[in-house]
Amino acid sequence: MKKIILWFITGLILFGCITTSNEQNKTKICAPTWQCGAWTECSANGSQIRICTDENNCSNATEKPVESQICTPQIKNNITASNETNVSNNTISSNESNVSNNYVSNMQRGTVDPNLGVSVYNPDKAWNGITLLSDIHDSQKTRLIEVNMLGEIVWEYVFPASLMNYNNPGLDVELLSNGNILFMAPRKGVYEINRNGTIVWSYLDSKVSHDADRLPNGNTLVVWGGVDTINDAQVKEINPQGQIVWSWYAKNYFNIAPYNTISREGWTHTNAATRLANGNTLISLRNFQLTVEVNPQGQVVWSFNWSKFGVNPDPHDPELLDNDDLLACLPSPTATYQAVEINRTSGETVWNYSKTGLISSRDCDRLPNGNTLIVTMVASTKESTIIEVTPDGEVVWQLDLNNAPAIASPGWFYTAERIAG
Repeated sequence: MKKIILWFITGLILFGCITTSNEQNKTKICAPTWQCGAWTECSANGSQIRICTDENNCSNATEKPVESQICTPQIKNNITASNETNVSNNTISSNESNVSNNYVSNMQRGTVDPNLGVSVYNPDKAWNGITLLSDIHDSQKTRLIEVNMLGEIVWEYVFPASLMNYNNPGLDVELLSNGNILFMAPRKGVYEINRNGTIVWSYLDSKVSHDADRLPNGNTLVVWGGVDTINDAQVKEINPQGQIVWSWYAKNYFNIAPYNTISREGWTHTNAATRLANGNTLISLRNFQLTVEVNPQGQVVWSFNWSKFGVNPDPHDPELLDNDDLLACLPSPTATYQAVEINRTSGETVWNYSKTGLISSRDCDRLPNGNTLIVTMVASTKESTIIEVTPDGEVVWQLDLNNAPAIASPGWFYTAERIAG
């Protein structure tokens, strides 16, 4: 009996001790003491990380400091400057303006593509936004993409198998006022898609190439210059029902020497057409080295010959500027400049851009801040690139397609459009 009582008392004591000990453990809280390492260098996609550890080895993350953040990449110009244009190395320093820093911090982020990289970005001097372009470097993935200023993809449309091989010569793309995308599938047709990739309108025609523009009246202006003949219409205007409501035939004006005997990837190899505010149409006739303006009756009312800028400079993408000057790209390696602006009245050169080692410049767009966006290619590597240059020739943004040398001209990029955003 005494032993039973002794065991009972011992149990009470032990139970009480254990209970007391458990209660003490419950009230004891492990408070982390965080120590963080230095931030890594800012990556090309604009992010950096650090590692934070708890010196007390607690099993919770109470008040743990952030270990990743958005940053401004320290990227430099890696293209050799030419003798004509003094292009300095551009970096994004930590003391850039608040406006630029705010833009970078609030930038729409996207997906990093291993083949795309931004090697130059000066947010204080660039016209910041989203760049819409076509990319055909992967034969199994013809696509349209939008990239942010860090080169991240924020929107992508991959062609369906039925359209995959319709990308030569020249895959044109443009943003429409309704937010949809209009693109040209050469020798196949013109398509309008919404942001989900659904085709909402199309015009099927094997004789279309290079350029398609949606007009204010809802019609679409299309070009044929792939392998056009003397009997073809080089420009057509299509209404929403797919009917041709206007067309222009080069033969009505140029079926004379020396033009009527020219043949090089077609007769005229027309590569662009733009409807002007006055109702006339600006047309680029590559093989004739001409940009012409024609009235609604098809008569040529103005023309400019680009031959003074080299042997067959092959003008592309002529753009009428607000001051009535004309900007165009000259892709030929024999051309004096990659991009040139001329006065339409005098024919004199107003502005030009040239850099040794660039060829196949196909698209030149004047941006609202006076910079010029140029789609081009590096001759030594055959790698496609898009550059934004200031009026004094400084490269302030550059998107490169790396590790994907082009097998032929014009390269994997053809046109690009900078969109505010």
